[in-house]
Amino acid sequence: MAVQLKALSDIEKLERLKSAYQDILREIAKVIIGQNRIINEILIALLSRGHSLLVGVPGLAKTLLISTLADAMDLKFNRIQFTPDLMPSDITGTEVIEDDISTGKKVFKFVKGPVFANIVLADEINRTPPKTQAALLQAMQEHEVTAAGETYTLSEPFFVLATQNPIEQEGTYPLPEAQLDRFMFNLWVDYPSEDEEVQIIKYTTSAYFDKPKKVLSANEIIDFQDLVRRVPVASNVVQFAVKLVRLTRPDQDGAPKFVKDWIEWGAGPRASQFLILGAKTRCILEGRPTPEIDDVKAVTIPVLRHRLVTNFNAEADSVDSVDIIKKLLEKV
Repeated sequence: MAVQLKALSDIEKLERLKSAYQDILREIAKVIIGQNRIINEILIALLSRGHSLLVGVPGLAKTLLISTLADAMDLKFNRIQFTPDLMPSDITGTEVIEDDISTGKKVFKFVKGPVFANIVLADEINRTPPKTQAALLQAMQEHEVTAAGETYTLSEPFFVLATQNPIEQEGTYPLPEAQLDRFMFNLWVDYPSEDEEVQIIKYTTSAYFDKPKKVLSANEIIDFQDLVRRVPVASNVVQFAVKLVRLTRPDQDGAPKFVKDWIEWGAGPRASQFLILGAKTRCILEGRPTPEIDDVKAVTIPVLRHRLVTNFNAEADSVDSVDIIKKLLEKV
């Protein structure tokens, strides 16, 4: 199917992606009940070549959702449980000494760590010290790992999904701004509705278990990621995204008073890039050839939520970054 996909025109690929998207949703729904918004945003990030941070209280199936998504695609999946004693080499890999049978000498061999996968789940990423968190930085940005002076390229597609518990803060290490900025989306996983919770309890307490079928291969995902980059965007949509991001900076001319009052640091150019990539992906998943301003607005909260640093005034006024983003969207 991968060879066939390369032979298709962009319009035909768009139709194939829309169909595959519906198939993925159907396969994930065999295991995950509800969470449609989160699933949609994770797929947008994947096709945009971005990474996602999932924040939510324990027991909301964050880990199960990610492993189910990997099952629905023919991708290698690794889970890393972040703990206070985790070392950087536990993520990237390490060199070991072994005997070379042909020469009889001892040689160093690099044993790849769990980061060498297509989908990497960094479970409870804020439970490990900054030194270990930083081990993911190069992998997320460059899709490479450097160990013992050698650089190893990671297999494509490469997608990091990290989870974080917002409640229990004892023994945790907040993610530094540089690490947070590597994530395209910051997704808050909410409690299910009452009807969804009833279905979840019925499903998880029965003997029935269904496994999703493979829908997309690695090569097909790479083709679709390339397709996203080729989607044309009107100048007014790009200008809207850039204006929105620039207005989050308190020292920017024309920044609203509430931004100057509540924000210490605004979002950088990477936010504008992710707004446009997210808008492109959202439109083609819905079968449309080019994004509109509404597509940018739809991905604004997950893109900007973790990129605005609020000050003491915001805390005193019980205002968080999402409140500010909603107020900005009303103004723009």
